[in-house]
Amino acid sequence: MAENQTENLLKTPLFDLHVELGAKMVPFAGYEMPVQYPLGVKKEHLQTRDQAGLFDVSHMGQIKLTGANAAAALEKLVPVDIIDLPAGKQRYALFTNEQGGIMDDLMVTNYGDWIYVVVNAACKEQDIAHMRSNLGDDVALEVLDDRALVAIQGPTAAAAVARIQPAVSDMVFMDSRIMEIDGVECFVSRSGYTGEDGFEISIPADQAERLCRLFLEQPEIEAIGLGARDSLRLESGLCLYGHDLNQTTTPIEGSLIWAISKVRRADGERAGGFPGADKILEQIAEKNWETKRVGLVSSGKAPVREGTELVDADGNNIGTVTSGTLGPSAGVPVAMGYVTKEFAALDSEVFAVVRGKQVPMTVSRMPFVEQRYYRG
Repeated sequence: MAENQTENLLKTPLFDLHVELGAKMVPFAGYEMPVQYPLGVKKEHLQTRDQAGLFDVSHMGQIKLTGANAAAALEKLVPVDIIDLPAGKQRYALFTNEQGGIMDDLMVTNYGDWIYVVVNAACKEQDIAHMRSNLGDDVALEVLDDRALVAIQGPTAAAAVARIQPAVSDMVFMDSRIMEIDGVECFVSRSGYTGEDGFEISIPADQAERLCRLFLEQPEIEAIGLGARDSLRLESGLCLYGHDLNQTTTPIEGSLIWAISKVRRADGERAGGFPGADKILEQIAEKNWETKRVGLVSSGKAPVREGTELVDADGNNIGTVTSGTLGPSAGVPVAMGYVTKEFAALDSEVFAVVRGKQVPMTVSRMPFVEQRYYRG
């Protein structure tokens, strides 16, 4: 990479710590981010599945919405129930456009007198502009760019973090709390992007490195890079925006009907009312979608990568792989992609065109490994 390109990249509050820990830094969504540490991607993946890992996700956008109408205003932009989101709870949401496509996926938390929104790094500026333009003058939007965001994930994450702040033990999946950790006020949710139990913790930027050193002192926790984060989320059947979802994909085509709250799709005064609702609700009612996101397991040994063409037995194009890896925990090459309606059923056989050869793949249920969120 040219030197001036490197200089233009942003750094998270944990940049110096990554370098000290021997991370390989790469450009990602406008930031210099750690793709792996000396442990290596596969061992980092297995460390997170077996014990716990710490991920820097400070490149993501953190936004605070205040105002009596904040929940109702945000609900007009997403196909999700925000008005009835209980205080102290988090919910997965989607920004949709007028064509029913997905502009971004995001997390929304109700902290009682304000709403906390976390958006993807690559969509951050677009999402902030979208909210500023559409939430109305009585909703105040503050970008929390003075905070870091870290995820601690894995089956021993809760025990490790509880050693420092015992109150996290009282939380279950999708709970959110504002609490002090070693004297620092943090926003803590019991959630994550790996399929494992764990937490996402927003920390004031000037305290982030100190707290992360404290987390990494716990024997269960290792620093984990973006490489393992990607293989972990793919094994867990979780989408990566810009790869598995985009502005031309509707939630129905993206197999995210579960992310459309029932109150927004049933008959009633709050049904619809979000961008693209007519198309999305028609797709639900009429089942008139043409392609769908599915899980795929390969019969070969090599990973089937993003962009690989999918064909039927006669070599006719039926879709494309959007994410693919050799699953370190699954033990087989796993992928997700889009296929036409007639091949979307479980156990359908399709073929990936890899170096001119047709590699058999089976449409499979996701996640490819069991999700282990703590629900109490």
